[in-house]
Amino acid sequence: MAKALPVSPLAPAQFPDLPVIGGVRFATVAAGVRYSGRTDVMLALLDPGTSVAGVFTRSATRSAPVLDCQAKIGGDSSGGAAILVNSGNANAFTGQRGQMSVTELTRAVAKVAELPESRVFTASTGVIGEPLPHEKIIAKLEDLTASAEAGGMTAAAKAIMTTDTFPKGAVRQVEIDGKTVSIAGIAKGSGMIAPDMATMLSYVFTDARVEQATLQRLLAAHADTTFNCVTVDSDTSTSDSLMMCATGASGVDATSDAAFESALHEVLLDLAQQVARDGEGASKFVEIRVTGATSDADAKTHAMAIANSPLVKTAIAGEDPNWGRIVMAIGKSGAPADRDLLGIRFGDILVAEKGWVSPDYSEAEAAAYMKGQELVIEVEIGLGQGKATVWTCDLTHGYIDINADYRS
Repeated sequence: MAKALPVSPLAPAQFPDLPVIGGVRFATVAAGVRYSGRTDVMLALLDPGTSVAGVFTRSATRSAPVLDCQAKIGGDSSGGAAILVNSGNANAFTGQRGQMSVTELTRAVAKVAELPESRVFTASTGVIGEPLPHEKIIAKLEDLTASAEAGGMTAAAKAIMTTDTFPKGAVRQVEIDGKTVSIAGIAKGSGMIAPDMATMLSYVFTDARVEQATLQRLLAAHADTTFNCVTVDSDTSTSDSLMMCATGASGVDATSDAAFESALHEVLLDLAQQVARDGEGASKFVEIRVTGATSDADAKTHAMAIANSPLVKTAIAGEDPNWGRIVMAIGKSGAPADRDLLGIRFGDILVAEKGWVSPDYSEAEAAAYMKGQELVIEVEIGLGQGKATVWTCDLTHGYIDINADYRS
């Protein structure tokens, strides 16, 4: 069994009370894919008519499950659907064997659950380069389908974890035409986290009715300002998948509802930030705000350069207010910057302005601020109106410990 990791000090106080989403049932099982003594497979069964959208990693070495899901998104939604996820093995860099595993799994789920094979989506997360023992999962499919229940989303969140130290869930509810509509999601992610779409596995469900093209547009747009704005270690996974399913069970059409879209953004941001809070070995959660760039895209380039700098991240871990490393990261980002216009703040503390240390700057005050668990770093570029916010964590020796032992 994998070594149990201490829960991140940045974890939420408790897992949210997720509502039952009409039109979807969940089941989990211990298949022994890699771990022993814990669940490692999750199945979600969706009613006919469910719209399914997805955003996936852009990695050039993406896994067989990702390629299969990408090919199926946007297909006929008149039949039911299923999502099957295993942890412990990524089924990535496994050649033709990997695709064969996906085919065997989707075929078996389709048969047991009486679904079109084109509506069975799979995902795998864990070690790269090892054949997936798909026969262990297939052997459990009868049990999974028989035990699927509407209230099983919390158990599903636990089954998809790898090096995560806590399960991740989020929920929002909105009133539309006098009826309550729910959006609830789960996610896993701790390491190999960098934006290039989803940066982990996440599954979001709503009982609203949203036509597929609109659902796809909304998911992609809000992934850009949530999941694509978090980073732990700058490494994009081969397996990143973010999927959203709209069952329509509430009878409420949310296709063009602004409140629904706002709630969706909140759910995705909540989940994305939880991923950063559970960064491998993390002890501090960091928000980086960049303003005054030549464009929003350039602002994000600067922000990610800061967030991904090992020198910045280790300084934060050591509680050192080393603003020089912020200057370095801005200079190397590749986006336009002018040394003599830069301004920097740690929280409310003005560190530098117009390219020079503020005369009122107090190193002792800044050092005291850096001892906090939640930090904000603000940078004013001074060239335009572009702005961006990203979220990350510090880099501690715990990151090395976890990844050095990952395959043992």
